[in-house]
Formats: sequence, structure tokens, C-alpha cells
Amino acid sequence: MTVRTTRRSPAFRSRIGAAGAIAVAGALLLTGCGDQTDGGGDGDGGGKKTADAEAPLYDELPQKIQKAGTIKVGSDIAYAPVEFVDENGEPAGIDPDLAKAMSKALGVDFQFQNGTFDQLILGMNSGRYDVVMSAVTDTKERQEGVSDDAEGGADFVNYFKAGSSFLVEKGNPENVQNLDDLCGKTVAAQRGTANEALVRTQNKKCDEKIDPFFADKDTDSITQLQNGRADVVVTDFPVAAYNAKTFGNGEQFEVAGGQIDAAPYGIAVSKKNTELRDAIQSAMNRIMENGEYEKVMKKWDVTNGALDEATINAGK
Repeated sequence: MTVRTTRRSPAFRSRIGAAGAIAVAGALLLTGCGDQTDGGGDGDGGGKKTADAEAPLYDELPQKIQKAGTIKVGSDIAYAPVEFVDENGEPAGIDPDLAKAMSKALGVDFQFQNGTFDQLILGMNSGRYDVVMSAVTDTKERQEGVSDDAEGGADFVNYFKAGSSFLVEKGNPENVQNLDDLCGKTVAAQRGTANEALVRTQNKKCDEKIDPFFADKDTDSITQLQNGRADVVVTDFPVAAYNAKTFGNGEQFEVAGGQIDAAPYGIAVSKKNTELRDAIQSAMNRIMENGEYEKVMKKWDVTNGALDEATINAGK
């Protein structure tokens, strides 16, 4: 078991590991992704962690984070291979692995808390999370807080790049290769994502209209394809590629056409918390330089979306 523009764009966003793992992901999940310490909490996020003040980038963190020993991460943990719940009930995937690598440089633990995607940035700006790490596409609308899912705005530390793709039945019986081929088809996508926006925009251009299915979870969209109730799922490329490779032992789905509107993913940080933003950027650049980032990219077979440098607010 086991990365939109994509799931995570303007007022819209886009996210299956094995069915058992996804079932676990439904409830609130809060768990550490960094090195666990003797001062670990009780699993509800209320306990303190013991920070490693000797870590190379520890001094760059805000004092509040140093004292807490943790960075609380808001995430929609149902988007394999970017983030999902493994067979042990723990967050796994690209984002948790990158967080684990950054925790070594910062000396504090990253704790992932499961939430609804379009409420994550709002939750961060209200103090529930310190950052959002959930395959969020960095856009001007989100930076400025003018999109429905980014009230208050956010800054983004850019760490990956991906676009939308088409996941179809093996053999591509409907011959879906481009956006025009969606016309007249039943098309599934996650609600509130850039992928939903892509489907809605294309539908306006169709003479024979698209029959859309917009689901709260990307996994629900893929279930529609699995059950023959949808002809195609529009989702982020890494997610499409992962499902094509793993679902039904690689015999059920395939990715059709090329990536559409590739854009940067960003770790969202409150605009009021530039010290934490800059520390996260330093940590990401550090793991890009020391090879830890490359290891994660290779592990999840997403090197085609890797960046050479972590930037701030590169989205357009």
C-alpha cells in the first residue's frame, strides 16, 4: 500500500491505497512522523515532545515550536502515494517521508492530523495546525486567500510539481487521450479540487455534455471507475500512476494521455508565521542537498516531479 494544476488548486483540489488502509483513514488521526522521543504525547496531540536542540536547523524554528517539540500538520490522508494510512494505521507516503527527513534537520517531530482538504488552510489559520502538507497546489488565489479553501491566505514552501492525469480501465476502451475526449463520458473527480475545476471547464466546451461524478474523497472517484460507473477519473498524476501500478496487481487501470497543467505543490504556512515558513524551506533545501529528498522520490517512483530547490510562493 502505500502527489495537481491538480487536486489542490484555487477553490478546487484533487487524491488509493489498499481498501483496508483507506478504511482506517476515516477517523481523526494524529501521529508522529519524526523520530519518536521519550517525551512523546498520548496520541491526541496534547502531549509535549522532547525537541533535539542539537539539530542543525533547530535554532531557525519559532520558540513556540521549539517548546512544543512538534509541528502539527493538517492533511487529507487518503491520497496515495502522497499521503495515506498504512496497514499499521500510520501515515505513509511521500509527504510523511519528507516530513520524517525534515524532522532530523529541525529537531522536532511532525504530527499528521487527518482532515477534510478544503478545510485545512482555514484550520491552520485558526490555529489548529502549524502547517498544511497535503499535496496542495500553490496558486496566487490560495496565497491571497481569495479561493474558497484558503480563507486568510497562506505562504507556500514549494517542494514538488505535478499535473492532472486520466485514470482509465486497462486497455483504455473509451480511447481517452485528451480533454476533448471527456465529452459524453462519465467523469469522476474529487470535489473541491483543480481536477473538478478542469472537468467543469471542459464541460462548458462540450457539445455532448460530460456526466460528472464529484466525490468527497479521491478514493470514492476511483471506486466509481472500479465498479464501471465512471469511464475516467481525473486525478493528480502521481495518484493516477500509483493506482495504475498497484490496483488489481497492475491489471485493472492505466494512465491515459499526458499530464495537464503541471504546477508546484507547497507546504502551506500562515502568512503570520514567516519564521516557521523559512525554517521549513531551510529544512527542505537541506534534504534536497543531502540526498534524503532524492531517496523519497525514488522510493515512490515520482522523480519526474522532483524539484532542485525549495522556493516560496512559486505558484501562479
